[in-house]
Amino acid sequence: MPTYQYRCLNCHKRFEIFMTYSEYGTRPVHCPYCQSELVERRIGRIRVAKSEDSRLEDLADPSALAGLEDDPKALGKMMRKMGSELGEELPPEFDEVVDRLEAGQSPDEIEKALPDLANAEGDGMGSTDFDEL
Repeated sequence: MPTYQYRCLNCHKRFEIFMTYSEYGTRPVHCPYCQSELVERRIGRIRVAKSEDSRLEDLADPSALAGLEDDPKALGKMMRKMGSELGEELPPEFDEVVDRLEAGQSPDEIEKALPDLANAEGDGMGSTDFDEL
C-alpha cells in the first residue's frame, strides 16, 4: 500500500496516510492530530536511478572541475561527491582530508599537517598528490 504525505492547513503538522490506489482521491483524509479536513497533499522526494556509466560521466564533466584548484571547499565537495558516487569503501583518511578541504584548508596545508598520509602505502591514499587535482 502506498504512503501519501499530507500537511494539515489547520495545525500545520505533517503526517502520512496509507491507502490503496483505488482509495486515493475517494477516501476523505483527516489530520490525525486535530481531525481537520483542511489538508494538502505533499509530494515527497523522489530518487532517479542512474547507471554507473552515467554517474561517472557526470563526474568527469569539465565544467564541474573548473576552478577547483583555487577553491578548497569546492574541491572537498567534489571529492565527497565522487566518493559517494563510486560506492566503494574509502579509508578514514579520505574523510579527514575531505573534511579539512570543506573547512577551507588548502591541499598544501593538509599535506603539511598529515605528512604520514602522503607517505603511506597500500591504503588507497598513498599515491595522492593534491597538486595534481
